[in-house]
Amino acid sequence: MTKNEPIDSFEFQPGRVLARKYEVVTLLGAGWEGEVYRLKEKRTGIERAAKFFFPHRNPKEKLSKIYAKKLHKLRKCDAIIQYHTEETISFRRQELTFLVSEYVEGELLSSFLKRQRGGRIGAFEGLHLLYALTKGMEPIHALREYHGDLHPGNIFIKRNGLGFDVKLIDFFHWDTHLKNENIRDDVYDLVRLFYDAIGGSRYYSKHPQVVRDVCCGLRKTSIWKKYRTGGQLRRYLEALEWT
Repeated sequence: MTKNEPIDSFEFQPGRVLARKYEVVTLLGAGWEGEVYRLKEKRTGIERAAKFFFPHRNPKEKLSKIYAKKLHKLRKCDAIIQYHTEETISFRRQELTFLVSEYVEGELLSSFLKRQRGGRIGAFEGLHLLYALTKGMEPIHALREYHGDLHPGNIFIKRNGLGFDVKLIDFFHWDTHLKNENIRDDVYDLVRLFYDAIGGSRYYSKHPQVVRDVCCGLRKTSIWKKYRTGGQLRRYLEALEWT
């Protein structure tokens, strides 16, 4: 393999030791930028999550630096997994950068929905989920930051009473000059997550009008006109009037 040949999968197997101090537990997810693994510190037994960047997506560590600085900036946001440190290893004659963060207990939203009858949840439960997500996104948007890739495979959830605790993983870096547009895209993705979680187009017409009003028929212009940030969507949900 040549030095600059793109790597599109690491295929780290459970038990493999990385950087002499982390043991691979399992793959958590994969995307355009790289792969996320669950690791265990050899000395302490503490489990961590680590994002490994494909070298051709991360020239001169530019992307990993942006990602680390963003996680650090958002460290006081409850929905953000806390970043710990950066590490590098040699992999197939290339320098491979990975970022180590806390590992949180929970279940991916995608797995949770698959376990539900019909692959969906009820509208009222869906509103609780959406509310938890908007509360998680509100402080991120208040700092003029965004997630950029909200979907069920990037959200860990854990039931908490009537609602949910949520953690967001695998941020995506878009053009920083378009933050307003990126934030609005986050808002659309929040509404889309709710729409899909309660059954999508098949059940949409059967839901109460108040629920359909939240979704705005998934029309982007209508959604962006109604709420431009996670905080505005959160306030809208708190003021819902049921008839």
